Amino acid sequence: MKITIVAALLIISLAFATRSNAQGKPDKIVGYYLTYDDETNAEKSQVQIYKDPNGKYYGKIVWLKEPSKDGKPKVDDKNPEVKLQKRAILGLEMLKGFKYDASSDEWVGGSIYNPASGKTYNCYINFESANRIKIRGFIGASWMGLGKTAHWTKEAVLRK
Repeated sequence: MKITIVAALLIISLAFATRSNAQGKPDKIVGYYLTYDDETNAEKSQVQIYKDPNGKYYGKIVWLKEPSKDGKPKVDDKNPEVKLQKRAILGLEMLKGFKYDASSDEWVGGSIYNPASGKTYNCYINFESANRIKIRGFIGASWMGLGKTAHWTKEAVLRK
């Protein structure tokens, strides 16, 4: 009888531990990420990924290695919407509307904006290791192969 009670308590404890661990997993993506230049692989910017009150995940540029151009803050001059071409790159929300999909262990259903081209793409994100994410921006459906992949490194703090 004692063995049955101990076994039942152990099973209940494991169930609660697994459940709380699974609930925290979507927020694993929250934090600061270092991005890299496509051609040189040099550090380019830092993006903060955060959870909005609506439960979705977003990301904004919080640091730029080269924040100025011709002595002025860099602006979103490649944006197809003329009224947005004067907004600053620093602080720009470039990741929008992701939700966590436990079955694929990915953040899906969002989009990524590339200020270097002024284009927005469908996107998904997943972890390749504890501190490295893979971001895949694509046109159409992800399986079509029309897209680009970037890898960002998670950092502990905001750069200054």
